[in-house]
Amino acid sequence: MRLLHTMLRVTDLQKSIDFYTDVLGMKLLRSKDYPEGRFSLTFLGYGDESEHTVLELTHNWDTDSYDLGNAYGHIAIEVDDVYKACEKIKSKGGEIVREAGPMKNSTTILAFAKDPDGYMIELLDATRND
Repeated sequence: MRLLHTMLRVTDLQKSIDFYTDVLGMKLLRSKDYPEGRFSLTFLGYGDESEHTVLELTHNWDTDSYDLGNAYGHIAIEVDDVYKACEKIKSKGGEIVREAGPMKNSTTILAFAKDPDGYMIELLDATRND
């Protein structure tokens, strides 16, 4: 068994695709519209689906907003340098909601960004200790 993908519902599919590809550097793997069901599915990631867990963006054409709820946490992405990743994200118009720095009571460097729908993305240093 293996984890295949994580799904997020998004309100503006192209804006989300742009964020995950242009700002976070993922590759668009595949996308398909389902006109009879009035939704689209788009899969993105850092590698081929046959070997990597990917992100599925679901766009329900008739839904303008979602409640994020209080059970969802975040997506975590490993980066070589959290400080540089934050600068790159900000330079591309992305929002950093927790600047790069050590995690409380730890030496692990992390930061948090927010995607266009408000989903949290944790950036973790590749050399983390925890």
